[in-house]
Amino acid sequence: MKPLTEYRDYRRCMQDFYDEHKKTSSFTWREFARLAGFTSPTYLKLVCEGKSSLSELGIERVSSAMNLGGFESAYFRHLVRYNQAKDDETKKNAFANMKDIANANKIRVIDGDAFTYFESWRNPVLRELVAMMPGATPEAVAEMCWQPITADDVRKSLDFMVSVGILQRKSKNVYVQTEKALVGNSDVMPLVLRSMHREMAGFAQKAIDEFEPQERDISGITMGIDREAYEQIVRELDSCRRKIVAIANMSKEPSQVYRLNLQMFPLSKNTQQKQEG
Repeated sequence: MKPLTEYRDYRRCMQDFYDEHKKTSSFTWREFARLAGFTSPTYLKLVCEGKSSLSELGIERVSSAMNLGGFESAYFRHLVRYNQAKDDETKKNAFANMKDIANANKIRVIDGDAFTYFESWRNPVLRELVAMMPGATPEAVAEMCWQPITADDVRKSLDFMVSVGILQRKSKNVYVQTEKALVGNSDVMPLVLRSMHREMAGFAQKAIDEFEPQERDISGITMGIDREAYEQIVRELDSCRRKIVAIANMSKEPSQVYRLNLQMFPLSKNTQQKQEG
């Protein structure tokens, strides 16, 4: 088996446990179920196939059967909750607990750094802001943010970004951005990015009233389109984003952090699908 903290699917973890024991003994699903205290000999097989789930009691039984002790038992519990969560907030909290447990035991979680970076508006904003304010104290940086943030929050964010290599500390209160990008490869990233999009959308809503029209640009189009037009528009938006990034990179002396939200979403159901049904 891989180290427990490398798993993002508890069912895969259970299956690997079973397969490993099957290779070296006459281990069966019946034996696995018996060790976990279940009467059904096929229950855990069904769980691994995604046809059943684990209850809170079942989590503890399976953890014990797999000889998970200490932090591994707690990590497995939150891994199951992460996989079985019905909403983003529950899923996000479960992953945050997994990351905290791993960090406390000096173990790095796959995608954990990217999760932390995109978990809040603070990190992307502060990464841009400190590059514009060399030598500024955390208190001064905090005062430049429109959203409430403390100097201690600034310090923690900067320390984190230095630790993962996306900022480099040149001297006291002087930071430069590196070329490193934080990327994620699992379903964790869509989860945390959805959370950031919600947060930024909330900021955009407040900006309508908090900023004068010459300081922000908010517009929209309501239109009727087919799938082919939708896909062409999405490609144009992607091209537009790339051009805007290129323009931003040409700024010789950046002086303010902006956020650009590009949002396109349905306002009605698909009339053709309804007719076909």
